[in-house]
Amino acid sequence: MAGKLMHAVWYTCFGGGVAGLKHVEIPIPSPGHDEILMKIEAASINPIDWKIQDGFLRPLLPKKFPLVPLSDVAGEVVEVGPGVTNFKTGDKIVATLGGLSGGGGLADYAVAKESLTVSRPPEVPAADGACLGIAACAALHSLTVTGGLKLEKTEPRTNVLITAASGGVGHYAVQLAKLGNTHVTATCGARNIDFVKNLGADEVLDYKTPEGAALKSPSGQKYDLVVNCTTGIPFKTFEPNLSATGKVIDITPGGGTFFNYALQKLTFSKKQVIPLLMNPTAQEIGFLVKLTKEGKLKTVIDSRYPFSQAEAAWAKSIEGHATGKVVVEM
Repeated sequence: MAGKLMHAVWYTCFGGGVAGLKHVEIPIPSPGHDEILMKIEAASINPIDWKIQDGFLRPLLPKKFPLVPLSDVAGEVVEVGPGVTNFKTGDKIVATLGGLSGGGGLADYAVAKESLTVSRPPEVPAADGACLGIAACAALHSLTVTGGLKLEKTEPRTNVLITAASGGVGHYAVQLAKLGNTHVTATCGARNIDFVKNLGADEVLDYKTPEGAALKSPSGQKYDLVVNCTTGIPFKTFEPNLSATGKVIDITPGGGTFFNYALQKLTFSKKQVIPLLMNPTAQEIGFLVKLTKEGKLKTVIDSRYPFSQAEAAWAKSIEGHATGKVVVEM
């Protein structure tokens, strides 16, 4: 498809928010060695996408301007590069375009690495598949890799707290945690309490109440594992609610998290806060696709926008308080 143009949305500098996004026509990329050219059917927005635009990871990211944002996509293979052996033209796929350091998904076409691409069965719609990258993998990684939770009912019971449980990461974390032998306490806004209970949480706190702000389990549980999907909660709030060896996995770590992590290591503290550092892998995405196909994991989509309204989707994500994920459909 060399020489042909496609529609894309990009930004050319830091800042600007929605106003910084521009609809453009640019050349369709060509797949290199071990790469796949895909026609994008859906892409999901993660908060890190607009935080990068704001300069959150400056000067590390983005590596250059202009940048076509979004890394989590689903679509169809239209061309394969040399060395690709597992996919062919016409295959339906889910891919992450490099995770946190990637991009290119807010366009008609994108190039994905074969090593970061998985097959998408008919039971998994494109919009659902496009959400199984950064957000779902963050939930899975926090619970199982960093947190050490086994997703098996035969394990000893683990008491889990998930904050901001109605959001993009949180709603996956609740469902995944309940695949193991767990008691799940969750926090969210009052309007989403029934929603989070229906995801499987055993007890739900309104974060605006005194009990919710204190993170106290209504049934008196002490948490072995916390997946913290929000910001602004100091470790001193978590600490009295933790079991003797409780861990807090912070999915959006700031300076305070890294300071406490280092201090706790130096003092051999059994209670710990741990910053989540990860990028999605094909193995994790493939596992999440399998769970979705089997009906064990549901993607909740707060809102869908056509490509022509990408700016509205960007604004919705920046606004916060989305219940589940925000998706752009091509």
